[in-house]
Amino acid sequence: MTETASASAIAPSRTVAVVGTGTMGRGIAQVALVAGHPVRLYDAVPGRAREAADALAGRLDRLVEKSRLDAAGRDAALARLHPAEELAELADSALVVEAVLEQLPVKQELFGALERVVGEDCLLATNTSSLSVTAIAGALRHPGRFVGLHFFNPAPLLPLVEVVSGFATDEAAATRAYETAKAWGKTPARCTDTPGFIVNRIARPFYAEAFAVYEERGADPATIDAVLRECGGFRMGPFELTDLIGQDVNEAVTRSVWESFFQSPRFTPSLAQRRLVESGLHGRKSGRGWYTYEDSGTPSKEAVRPEPHTAPPAKAPAAVTVVGDLGPARELVAMMTEAGIDVKTVNEGGPYIELPGDGQLVPADGKTSVEFADVVYFDLALDYRGATRIALSASEDTSERAVTEAVGLFQKLGKEVSVIGDVPGMIVARTVAMLVDFAADAVAKGVATPEDIDTAMRLGVNYPLGPVEWNRRLGQDWAYDLLSALHERCPTGRYAPSLALYRQAYAGDEETGS
Repeated sequence: MTETASASAIAPSRTVAVVGTGTMGRGIAQVALVAGHPVRLYDAVPGRAREAADALAGRLDRLVEKSRLDAAGRDAALARLHPAEELAELADSALVVEAVLEQLPVKQELFGALERVVGEDCLLATNTSSLSVTAIAGALRHPGRFVGLHFFNPAPLLPLVEVVSGFATDEAAATRAYETAKAWGKTPARCTDTPGFIVNRIARPFYAEAFAVYEERGADPATIDAVLRECGGFRMGPFELTDLIGQDVNEAVTRSVWESFFQSPRFTPSLAQRRLVESGLHGRKSGRGWYTYEDSGTPSKEAVRPEPHTAPPAKAPAAVTVVGDLGPARELVAMMTEAGIDVKTVNEGGPYIELPGDGQLVPADGKTSVEFADVVYFDLALDYRGATRIALSASEDTSERAVTEAVGLFQKLGKEVSVIGDVPGMIVARTVAMLVDFAADAVAKGVATPEDIDTAMRLGVNYPLGPVEWNRRLGQDWAYDLLSALHERCPTGRYAPSLALYRQAYAGDEETGS
């Protein structure tokens, strides 16, 4: 592969081949076809390539019906689509993308055969989501031209493509793959060959922390989902999302990443989720997972789930005292004033909101209510003004008056309130802190740039903010302080802040002179 050729996207006149004609293979083929390439489809099972070509023709017809493609464009695309009966028919390909079984020997054998067929300038790519790109390329004579092109399902609709460089991947090959994905209208994000790549590595805490809160009997799935949606700003909660993905699929990815990191406690799978999988309760596709679904097997089936726990109406305090800087929650001061609550401020000490009955309303900090005389914690919100729900936590020793006043205060601000158990770090705060830490660790280890990580997490899993941007908004020591407190209370190693996060926090302290 010449340096000149590698510096730009593969020309639309060059052939793209897709090996494997399942859902993902067909989706990738459609993307390349609509981008103007001649496309060859190959499948080891006789007749499958022709079936896939017919299915793609149907997809193009539907695009015409929806006015997303004109009839002439459809006809031209179909003229460029060629099912192949033999692997040798892929010889003229400039790019071959594989989407076959997630089994290392199968992929290695396939690419070994492809290497004997295609030209020296052909880029070889795997769509694997769980296997090592380096390991797949390990048996090749020329592993430098091998990359990961991880599309997200459905490939024609979702914009993100992770462009993964294996240990032996040439920079020129990775650049050409990146530029080609970009030319196809996708948003590529580059990363090194790490377990889970960007999205599946950094997203683990979104599921794991919710499951941990559930296992600690802090809250039920419906409440946790509601808090993460309505307070954290996430599009879906982790319980409903894993039901949609499939509990078996999500748990397998979690277990794969955990094992690839030598069973690091930071990636420990959930025992509760394992029990679901063992019971065959895989979510929507089986009719039951964390929730029950009506009309199992149909795309439109709806979840039958309990309502999230919501506190009954309570009287708001007429006056409060805000002690210290509430940090990410400082907007609450103006909101309380606007709501007619008399707010007095004290600059020293805190941070907390002193309630009339001498209780304290404290931002989640990784500690527990039981440690203090009369403390109610409140969770982190993406946007305290825009949030429609807030979570509070208290211990059995917290006075009823303090809890009632805290509930009434947030109800006065127009929020639904969910009171959960005395869980350190609560729900949104511990989830975001872990996401921030995983992202910082990935940047420090050269997995991807901060920009690519934020792009991948926003587009790959629809997070409201990338974790790097979230960290900037919260402050360089916010996540470190919360995780340090969590680690002190749960000293398994799971919550120990990464060295990268420690360095960030220390640098922030140096800058402020504290």
